[in-house]
Order: sequence, then structure tokens, then C-alpha cells
Amino acid sequence: MAVRQPAWHLPHQIDQPVLKIFNSLTKTKTEFIPIDGFHVKWYNCGPTVYDASHMGHARNYVTQDILRRIMSDYFGYDVHFVMNVTDIDDKIIVRARQNYLFSQFRNSATTLSADLLSQVSEAWGSYVRENVSKGLPDKEKPSRGEEEVRWPRIVGFARDQSRKLECLKRDEKFDMHFTAANQTLVAIEAARHALSANQSSGDTALRLVNESRDILASALDEKLKDTVTDQSVFRSLAAYWEGQFFKDMERLRVRYPDTVTRVTEYVPEVVEFVQGIIKNGYGYEFESSVYFDTGAFDSSDRHDYAKLEPWSKGNRELLAEGEGVLSSTSGRRSASDFALWKASKPGEPSWPSPWGPGRPGWHIECSVMASAIFGERMDIHSGGIDLAFPHHDNEMAQSEAYHECGAWVNYFIHTGHLHIEGLKMSKSLKNFITIDEILQRFTARQLRLAFLTQLWNTKIDFSESMMTGEVKSLEVTFNAKTIQNFFTNVRAIISQARAHEDQSDGEHHYNDAERELMKSLYDSKTAFRAALCDSFNTPEALKVIRDLVSRINIYINSPGRKANVCVVKQSATWIGDMLRMFGLGEGQASEIGWGQEDEGAGGVNREETLMPYLRALSSFRDGVRQLAIAKNDNALKEILKLCDKLRDDDLVSLGVALDDQEDGKALVKLVSPAELIKAREEKRLKLDAQAAKKAAAAEEVRQKRLAKMEKGRVPPEEMFRPPNVPEGTYIRWDEYGLPTATASGEEPSKNQQKRARRDWDAQKKLHEEFLAWKKEQESIAGS
Repeated sequence: MAVRQPAWHLPHQIDQPVLKIFNSLTKTKTEFIPIDGFHVKWYNCGPTVYDASHMGHARNYVTQDILRRIMSDYFGYDVHFVMNVTDIDDKIIVRARQNYLFSQFRNSATTLSADLLSQVSEAWGSYVRENVSKGLPDKEKPSRGEEEVRWPRIVGFARDQSRKLECLKRDEKFDMHFTAANQTLVAIEAARHALSANQSSGDTALRLVNESRDILASALDEKLKDTVTDQSVFRSLAAYWEGQFFKDMERLRVRYPDTVTRVTEYVPEVVEFVQGIIKNGYGYEFESSVYFDTGAFDSSDRHDYAKLEPWSKGNRELLAEGEGVLSSTSGRRSASDFALWKASKPGEPSWPSPWGPGRPGWHIECSVMASAIFGERMDIHSGGIDLAFPHHDNEMAQSEAYHECGAWVNYFIHTGHLHIEGLKMSKSLKNFITIDEILQRFTARQLRLAFLTQLWNTKIDFSESMMTGEVKSLEVTFNAKTIQNFFTNVRAIISQARAHEDQSDGEHHYNDAERELMKSLYDSKTAFRAALCDSFNTPEALKVIRDLVSRINIYINSPGRKANVCVVKQSATWIGDMLRMFGLGEGQASEIGWGQEDEGAGGVNREETLMPYLRALSSFRDGVRQLAIAKNDNALKEILKLCDKLRDDDLVSLGVALDDQEDGKALVKLVSPAELIKAREEKRLKLDAQAAKKAAAAEEVRQKRLAKMEKGRVPPEEMFRPPNVPEGTYIRWDEYGLPTATASGEEPSKNQQKRARRDWDAQKKLHEEFLAWKKEQESIAGS
């Protein structure tokens, strides 16, 4: 009879979490299912490049980078990440023209003259009437010629908090307009004073022009915009700020997109795309511009307009903002209709088209470029929540109109707003902090940590207290004092074990504590995965890491235990890998940990590397040798001082930390010198603060005693007599100085007598203490 293997049964697998993403198309967390296996097509709305990148950009692009890293580096998807750069837009056109015209005007202002002053004053008056007045009550709006007369009252509105809030309700840009106008008026008054003093130098003229830049640029553009015909003016501005944007992203450790698209490079494709929309019956021409017919699209059985925010369809403010400051509303069949192609006016860049010279509308660029790369469908489209309507809704509408498909995007993910002190960050409001400014105060790791501790799709209220308090304390707790110290200790333990790896103590060191730690590691991996599957819940994922670090630290620091290096190393390696996966890593990825932010790279000069350490060792040897030769009675004490100096001074600047251990052997650790110096200074400041606090407390006690002794200077027999009481309060006293008659000649009441006796007894005791204290002070002075 043939021998057969026993039957084998398929194992029963415990249910595993699946990735779910909060999808703006459903407003729920929906399971992520790519169209094509593990290949993920992801399009991200990029910047409109006309000014410096700010914290709002950091919030959006760092957050998108975190999500991208999780998708590719953790979940293992093959992500094709495409990002556009809007390099032609109303904002770019206006800013480029203003910069160009202002530069020409500035170059012509060689001397301060009455004519120059008149031009600036006229521009200031127009700015006040047309911009500052928007926030003022109707009765306070100045008419032409009375701007300066009414200005003190306008200043009153800006300076009074309650009235200023009312102005901001009428116009959110009131504060910005007022600041620009006030700065210019100060410059005008200074220029008038200079002219009256016959000061007309070029420097004086430039001060007036530079201080009036915002107002002059706007006035010059209004007057001379048609004269700007050189298209390189617009491209050069966009190219410069695009370069600055990507430099900022590199400093923030944001990965470069797999593909970058620019609308100026896709204009022929835009024209073809618009023609396709017209052909399908969803676009119409009016005076050389082409508009999308939202009514025709929404009434189609195959389509729905405004899938993301259907409740915003009639929001004229959002619709106008989406069309740009240079757009016209004439000729549109509906207020919701938007420009696919804009006829160019004089002073605007243009490209040829069947409808005449023009330029792409804002929304069309993403549809065209994403379709050119991905075709008629993509998995993920991302951007800031402020783009949901009308930009992203219009993108989807025109794309589905062109492709005649029901769903152009499967998952729309929107990052939350970033506000400054409760207000939305905005370049147009000038309440933004540039990335360059913020990186001068905080590290890229600190900013990324700040965003990781918040859900990616929630609003962040950025404030000074958040960064100086919450984020710095987070880095101190999560980085320097916990994570970084953890990695430093683990590397030191591994290094120590390698020095004795050929020696075995005969024990396997895999007991209950080690089994429990390994269980914690795998439980942490499971919880970490569950957190990221829950729509990229990074705050919860960081908590999992923090808790595991705490458990490992307890294991390492347990007295009487020799740590199992393999178990510790395995746990630390996973933690380091996950932190690097989030983009928090620095230095070489092969080492244990997440690296130091100031690590260098390249070849190693042996002499430069070793000599500082050898000098410290030689200096220590010299000191010990001299003490041994001298044979002083305090030699042992002095040697210990030398040991402390080596540990606390000499080795600190070299980035070496020595931790004294119970067995008398120091644990040697390599740490950032800046970190050690900072820790040493913090310790010194803490000790100084404690000493100062102790001295202040002693001084307070001394002052209280002096005050008490001063009060006891009066003998009890004199306490109820003038000048210790007002003249005439009492007219007779007994032998002890207690009052027996008031000013009216009456005997004090029983209660008054009782209270006086109680006060007399207390003063007697106090006076006796005073006499003893005085004698003590005289004795001290005599000695």
C-alpha cells in the first residue's frame, strides 16, 4: 500500500485592515482600489508661481509628500506622481506687469521733484478711494480731494479694535490696504519736508518710490498695462518663482514629482481639448473666448456638475475668485459657466487659436495635462481644500465632458487649510510666512513633525505658541529626549556588543522579557499598519512608535539585565525605517535611527577625524601624569575632576557622550556636538535658575524678617501714643501705655480695651524679638 502524506488544510487567516482613504467625492473613508493592480496614477495640483512659497504651501506639499511616501514606501504601490506648475494666470500677468512697470518708473526717478511727488500723491488718493474705502462705512468714505483731510478718522478706525473688525467684515483686505496707504502717506510727508528743505537727491526720490511700491505698482498697471507687449516679462517671473518653489521643496525634504507639467508647454493640447468639449456640446464661443456650458453638462443624463460641493454651485464669490481678476462675466449663459479659453487683451500674453489670440483658462490646464499623461481616468487627484470648488469641480466637469466618461477621478483627497492666528493664510491678504522665514527658525524635521501630528485633511491653526511651544516640546519629547536618545543608546549597546561578540557568557538571553518585547514589536507593527490603513492616521501611527520606544527603554534600563542586542536592534531598525518612511530621516539610511540633521557626507580625512579625539586623550593623560608625579594629598580628588572635565568639556565639543554605569564602565555614545552643548547649557541654566530661585526665596525671607523687626522697634508702652497713632486719638494712658480715655474723655468700651490688650501683648512679644535681634546684629558688627 502506497504511503501518502496526510491531508493539508489551508490556514485560516485573521482579517487584516485594508487601506481606506477619506474621499472628498463621498465625504467618507472608502476602500482604496487602484484601476490597474499596484500602479497608481496620482495627479497633484501644483503652485501658481508669482511670489515666494509660504507656510500654506509647506502644509499642502509636505503633507502630500507624506501621503505619497506612505503609498509607495510603506504600502508598496507603484505611484506615478504628476504635478503641474501654473506658469500663466491672471495673478502672474498682473504681478509681472506691475513689477515691470514699477521697475521702469523707479529707474526714471533720478531726483525728487514736485512732479514726482504729485504722481505719488495722486496714486495714493486713488488707492484710498478705491481700496481703503471698501472697508469704511458709507458716510466715512472720502471723496476726491479730501483723502488727507479724512485720513486721521480712517486711522481711528484702523487703530480701534472693534471698529477695525467691522471694517474687516466689509472688506477682508482692509488692514492690508490701510497699511500700504499709511506707509505711503508717511513717505509723502517726508518727501514734502525734504522738498521744502531743498533736498532733492536721487536717494530721497528712491525712498519715496520704494515706500510707495504697492500703491504705485497698482496705479501704473491701471494706466500703462496695454504697453507691456514683451511676453518674456511674464515667463521670466514665473520661471524665477518656480525655481524658488522647488528649492524650498528640496529644503523641506519633499520629493520631486515623477513628472512636472507646465501649462505654457501644453497650449496646443489645450486648444485641441477645448475643441473637443465644443464638439461634444458642452462649450460655446463668445467674442473670441470659449466658455463651459454648465447647464448643458448638468442636464445630461451621463453627467453631474459640482460633485465635490454641489451646495456651492451658486456661490458667486467663489465662482468669481475661480475666474481671476482679469476675467469678464459678459457673454456667459450662466453665472456658473467658466472660461475654457480667454481672449487676450492688450498687455496680456497670447497664443494662436481658432477663436483668435488668447490663453488657457485656469481650470482647463489640469484637465489637459493630466489627460495627456494618464488618459481618461486616474486613481487619485489631490490638492488643498480651498481648490475643491470651483477649481476641482470644474476640472472634473470639463474632463468628463471631453472624454464623455462618468468618472474622471476615483479618489479626491484634499489637505486641510492652514490658518495664521485664526485667519486663512493668503498672499492677497499679505498675512503669510514664507518658507524661507520659517526655516530660519525651525528645522524641516520640526515642520514635518508638526504636520504628522495632525490629520492630513484637518485645519491647522498655525500660531507662535504652536511652534515655540507645542512643536518644539514635541521635538524635545519625541526627538531629542526620547527618539534620538533611544537611537543613540541602541547604537552604543550594539557597538559595545560587537567589541565582545566573540565572547559568550553561556546564556541565550531570550526569556520572558525578550518574548514580551518581541510581541510588543509585532503588535506595534499591526497597530501601525491599522493606523495608516485608517486614511493615513499619522498621529496614531506616531503614538504607536512612541509607545514601543518607551517599552524598549524600560527593557534596556531594567537593573540586573543584560539586554538581548538582536531583539533591541530589530525593534530599533523598524522604528528608524518607519520614521524615515515619513520623510524624517537624515544622513545614511543604512544606520540605526533616523540620522542627525547636521551630518556631513563624502570622504573621511583620517587625521581631521581622529586628531581632535587624540588631543583630548593626550591632554587628559598629561594631567593625570602630572598629578601622579606631584603626589599631592588631593591627587585622587583632582583626578576625578579631570575625568569630569574630559566628560563635560573636552568630549562634548567632539560629539562624544560618556554615561556612567553601575558597573563603573562608561557607555560611549556618539551624539551631535550641538545637541550635547545645548544639553550642557540647558543643565547650567537650570542650575543657575534653581540657585537664583533659592537666593530670591532667601532674600524674601530676609526682607520679611526685616519688616517684622522694624515693626517691633516700637515699645508696647508707646504703641498707642503719637506718632504711632494720630494726635488726639487718646488723652490718657495707664502705666503700661494702654489707653484709658478717648479724645472725648470717655473710657474705651470693653471690646476696645480687649482688642488693645491683645495688640499690646503681641507688640510686647515682637519688641522683645527686636531687642534680641538688635543685640545679635551689634554682636556680629563688633566681631
